[in-house]
Amino acid sequence: MNPHETALPLRLVALALACLTLAACVDQDVANTHAHDEERHATRETRGEQQPAGTVIPAAIAARSGLRVVPAVAGVIADEHEVQGLITPVEGRVARVTARYPGPVRALRANVGDRVRAGQALATIHSNLSLTSYSVDAPIAGIVLARNASVGELAGEGAPLFEIADLSTVWVDLHVFGADAAHLAPGHAVTVSRMGDEKRAIRTTIDRILPGTATASQSTIARASLPNPDGLWRPGSAVQARVTVDETPVALAVPLAALQRMDDADVVFVREGERYLPRKVTPGRRDARNVEIVSGLRAGERVVVEQSFLVKADIEKAGASHGH
Repeated sequence: MNPHETALPLRLVALALACLTLAACVDQDVANTHAHDEERHATRETRGEQQPAGTVIPAAIAARSGLRVVPAVAGVIADEHEVQGLITPVEGRVARVTARYPGPVRALRANVGDRVRAGQALATIHSNLSLTSYSVDAPIAGIVLARNASVGELAGEGAPLFEIADLSTVWVDLHVFGADAAHLAPGHAVTVSRMGDEKRAIRTTIDRILPGTATASQSTIARASLPNPDGLWRPGSAVQARVTVDETPVALAVPLAALQRMDDADVVFVREGERYLPRKVTPGRRDARNVEIVSGLRAGERVVVEQSFLVKADIEKAGASHGH
């Protein structure tokens, strides 16, 4: 037999044996992987841990739904006091415009709500003394709060015609009751918002604690200044406020909106790629915005902080469908 003809079948046999050996190795690797997964699952069950039941939400759907995810980081928990208050004009920035001499009012050139400049003519009065007309001008720039005259009526000497206030800055007088007053001091941070509208909030600080007590309410008044360039903080308006008397740094904190309840446990939802996993956590101290996470979450993990209830609903819906 030709030696070359003998060598060819031997090479084919060797190649077949190599393929069989490689296939056996792959099968063994897969078996080892499955065994490792089963062992890990058994270990978690032995420890009383449950496999996290998550949900997959594609990035485009998450964006349309308003899901916002941020890394868990260190934060601050504030010791805050909830109080109510009233917007008032700043003393010294309110002017009462009066008639200098008695006589009939010939003309009025401003109405309530008008913005006027210093020196602007507001009224014309015919003097009964000099028998000539004179102009009454605005002493300051501001908003007309009141008009107390009508054309044709007699204005007495010193009679109030207009009230003008410079409302570019206003005061907020916060009414504090009982023992809470002892915790407040000038310099404490204050977040002020309109009643029922915390989205339009402004942050300032307490300027002073007034020495007296409000007679009607028997409350202590803490006063703060508010910039008011757009005039939306109107005198007489009731407001709500949070006074921060202390702040405590914590190792890990998330917004309150991130925290949900599932299976009688507090959870947050951690995003891994497009998968959202419920993570059981132990919450600690909290304030009006944030909550401390004592355990169950690591720094840097990406947590759903807005629309987290949508993730909860999706997981619960998936669980209900599997139950059937």
